[in-house]
Amino acid sequence: MLALLFPGQGAQSEGFLHRLPQHRAVHDTLAEASDTLDIDVLTLDSPNALNSTVAVQLGLTIAGVALTRALADAGLNAEISAGLSVGAYPAAVSCGAVAFRDALKMVRRRAELMETAYPSGYGLAAVSGLSEQQVETIVAQEAAEQRQRVYIGNVNAPRQIVMAGADDALDAFVERALAAGARKATRLAVSVPSHCELLAHASDELLEYARELPFERPRGVYIGNRGGRPLYTAEAIREDLATNMRYTVRWFDALTAMQEMGAHVLVEAPPGQVLTDIVKEHFPEVIALAAGALSIDKLVGTVRRRLARG
Repeated sequence: MLALLFPGQGAQSEGFLHRLPQHRAVHDTLAEASDTLDIDVLTLDSPNALNSTVAVQLGLTIAGVALTRALADAGLNAEISAGLSVGAYPAAVSCGAVAFRDALKMVRRRAELMETAYPSGYGLAAVSGLSEQQVETIVAQEAAEQRQRVYIGNVNAPRQIVMAGADDALDAFVERALAAGARKATRLAVSVPSHCELLAHASDELLEYARELPFERPRGVYIGNRGGRPLYTAEAIREDLATNMRYTVRWFDALTAMQEMGAHVLVEAPPGQVLTDIVKEHFPEVIALAAGALSIDKLVGTVRRRLARG
């Protein structure tokens, strides 16, 4: 069973849209996105553009859909789709729950709301080597002693967690985490406090906006962010997309659900391979491939062989 994984903000790199495969489906996707947004989307991956949350989130959505369509052109349609944070949007397109054009409109609105809510002074930090319970203990200590609060934004793996909050609070958390035995704790290239209550109001606004967009029952399986479980209705997917900025992303739970459902070949959409590395570390029996590291022909051939082996 084939599953597609779509990365979130932080995976971007300069020129990542220009490195997409030279494929008809990719060219068509770029053209459709440019027409929808009324911009040349190949300007979204310049060094200056990547300072914008709007540009990054749109670019990641476009890259994910482009890869999905290139694989579909070769007869490879995912049975399961899941995306981390903004990656949930190309996942929803992949499973047929929302049209690409509408997903782009919603992503643009999402990013604008996030950027407007916290234009500066906030962001994310990643910590490795501590459990969620250990992280929660540090959060409680910092809140009690410094009256600053950080939030658990993503649980990507049992000991790989992303925190959200104000810059000063995150810097203090990083120091405490390292002192508590974290293997690594560092700030991420994200300028908004994603996946926490700080974005509750923005989430409510996005949900209202999303009610005007058509959603359909998915053709394939969509794994939600908030619960890390399959969602089967149009309304459930609409709500998951609109509110995931407000709630912790249970990515490891999502990966676990995919394995339980029988996914044994997982392909990560460009750019990067963070999600692939998580799968390889925690689910070694599964085939995980980073599309950005392979030519489209080699990717298609490898996926076909692996699927045929069962």
